[in-house]
Amino acid sequence: MQEDIKSKKKLLLATIENIDQEGRGVTHIDGKAIFVEGALQGELVECESYVRKPSYEVAFTNRVIRQSNFRVKPKCDHFNRCGGCSMQHFEFQAQIAAKQRVFENTLSRIGKVKSETILTPLVGPSWHYRYKGRLRVKFVVKKNKVLVGFNEKRTHFIADISSCEVLPQSLSNILPSLQDLITKLSVKDKIPQIEFAADQNHLVLVLRILEKLDANDESLLNAFSSQYSVQFWTQSKGPDTVKPLSEKDNVKLSYALTEFGLQFSFMPYDFTQINPFMNQVLVRRAMDLLKPLKGEYIFDFFCGLGNFTLPIAKSGAKVTGIEGSLSLIERAKQCRDENHLNNFVEYQCINLFEITKDALLKLGHADKWLIDPPRDGAFQLVQLIDEEINPSVIVYVSCNPATLARDAQILVTEKGYKLDKAGIVNMFPHTSHVESIALFVKIIP
Repeated sequence: MQEDIKSKKKLLLATIENIDQEGRGVTHIDGKAIFVEGALQGELVECESYVRKPSYEVAFTNRVIRQSNFRVKPKCDHFNRCGGCSMQHFEFQAQIAAKQRVFENTLSRIGKVKSETILTPLVGPSWHYRYKGRLRVKFVVKKNKVLVGFNEKRTHFIADISSCEVLPQSLSNILPSLQDLITKLSVKDKIPQIEFAADQNHLVLVLRILEKLDANDESLLNAFSSQYSVQFWTQSKGPDTVKPLSEKDNVKLSYALTEFGLQFSFMPYDFTQINPFMNQVLVRRAMDLLKPLKGEYIFDFFCGLGNFTLPIAKSGAKVTGIEGSLSLIERAKQCRDENHLNNFVEYQCINLFEITKDALLKLGHADKWLIDPPRDGAFQLVQLIDEEINPSVIVYVSCNPATLARDAQILVTEKGYKLDKAGIVNMFPHTSHVESIALFVKIIP
């Protein structure tokens, strides 16, 4: 049953057919796709359209008339207006199943490929998992108040929140106090964002400041730092201007891969996995698929700090980590040295979005590859595979199913691989984001 409700607003009655890759309900009216935020498969909802295009519309749910068995009460009081999460109304295991369907459908629709084996989804803690990220900041003159948080749903305004169920507990607990602190600063209207980075013992807040702090500002920040065990850093311009507010704030952040006996030190602005709990099981699965052996030579592309490089080296394999960021390469070398793996690991700084065949051949031949690209994927890299460059095994860690599917199509239809195993990693619970891992194996004629 689907029909227009007569009113000045465009209200619709819609039966939801399925869930899309952004966690929205999908229905069709007169051949046009309608994407309904906050609706679940099988529900009958009253929704209001707010984006209207010739081929589709986007709507939000006003009222649920017939409710899904998988609808639950969101844990967060701010869920209905804050855009930080999109799926708290969806029972947790049902979220996983929906993401799995999106993943498989994306491989099929974009890549025209299907995995021979679907791996069991990797899951972990569903709350207070986000140890790295960015919060927006805005001084609202009419309220004489600073807001710190994520965008509201469907607007560019910042949601007025007093806690967050996905941020580290140490940060969620102090949000109201942090807002009060920034309201007292002379530059309260010159701080557009705060980046945060945490480990098990520290919380670092990097303030993006457009004007210099005065002495009173620094005094207020130092007092807050002492009271709440927070370290403040500042950034006035580019990444090279990030620095601790004072020497006492110059802490060394770190995370461990306990199973492998590894410790990684990092700076607040370095790229690391947002969810340290899921990172542990992701690395374990990657090693299970790659099966590195003593004496093998392996490439780790987009290696970052060496999150996969060093566990590979722990097997006794020789591994070269390749990364486009020189600063990350320097930090990776530091982590390698601190973990006493100098004899097994070397690093090369190469822009992998522009890598040439000659540059790849200069690295030598590795029979096994691990690829962990950003959202753009590894198109240039997989295109270079030919008779000379032909690893027998590729483990591909992806944060974007669409680019994984694109690259999978190249590997399977043009380069002679089969998609042997693939599955999702629930790195971002209560959001529509899908992380995944796939194993490609060279077909021997």
